[in-house]
Amino acid sequence: QVQLVESGGGLVQAGGSLSLSCAASGRIISPYVMGWFRQAPGNKREFVARISWSGSSTNYADSVKGRFTISRDNAKNTVYLQMNSLKPEDTAVYYCAGKTTIWANSGANSGQYSHWGQGTQVTVSS
Repeated sequence: QVQLVESGGGLVQAGGSLSLSCAASGRIISPYVMGWFRQAPGNKREFVARISWSGSSTNYADSVKGRFTISRDNAKNTVYLQMNSLKPEDTAVYYCAGKTTIWANSGANSGQYSHWGQGTQVTVSS
């Protein structure tokens, strides 16, 4: 089994920055694609970003492109999400997700991921 634990959420003013981390533990079988999703109250869970096992491939939702950066450190089994120029509409619970799969078979659909963290709240005030 794989466990994912997010950290780093909090309250920030619009225009500010936050960095999220997701530590993976357990039986991680490579290649392990990881991603970030978010869910605001009353909304469906939506894709934010994903990263390949090597870190050489990334993909972002249009709404965060140019503001958010996903990265990973496989030595620490950790994926990061650096969020800059935050907007009130970025307010949501952010979830880390992962799946053992090749990059070509991964995507932005939450159903494509096997493992999920418990989520961390990000609140951006105007």
